[in-house]
Amino acid sequence: MAIELQLLLSLAVIHTVALASPGPDFALVVKMATQERRSTAVASAAGISVAILLHTIFSLTGVSLVIKSSPHLFMAVQLIGACYLGWMGMSAIRAAISHWQDKQSTIVQQSATAVLTIKQGFMQGLYTNLLNPKALVFFITLFSAMITPEINLLTKLTAAVMLLLLSMVWFSLIALVLSKPSIQLTMKRATPIINLITGLLFLSVALAIISGLM
Repeated sequence: MAIELQLLLSLAVIHTVALASPGPDFALVVKMATQERRSTAVASAAGISVAILLHTIFSLTGVSLVIKSSPHLFMAVQLIGACYLGWMGMSAIRAAISHWQDKQSTIVQQSATAVLTIKQGFMQGLYTNLLNPKALVFFITLFSAMITPEINLLTKLTAAVMLLLLSMVWFSLIALVLSKPSIQLTMKRATPIINLITGLLFLSVALAIISGLM
């Protein structure tokens, strides 16, 4: 049972391009890395990576296709995802507005303590990717086109591990670089801007999902 290296290389390139594209995952890690402890930011990267692994497993086993093929089930997934992303977006926007309304007290609060625990960082990363219906559709499309029934089990398992590692390396790198004390201190000044952009991005994705249901 030989591993199909050409297929894995193609998957790696496509996935890397997708990872580098701006989206909720990228925005969340940037927000975490610039406003939370390094361990929390890395935990959010791990959460996103685990969610990507789950999407991969669901696609390879046909679970995602079953969800996509059922109008009511897929609509439920879309609504849950849109609600979560919308809630995250509104929370980030409210944080930005709060900062501008009472700048001094917000600075004192942020400098006094980090807000999220490692577990909370991980769960936010997990939910942000796992509950995003666009991620589900992306992996269904990717694997339907490239992972045919003829592809052997070893190649499928290698693909799942490869996408997990690529995701972890990419998002952890962002988390580690942006959470350096010197960079984090500089980025603190841009906290409301980061929150606003993150919030608008999450909200736009949520609205796009809702509009697709109408």
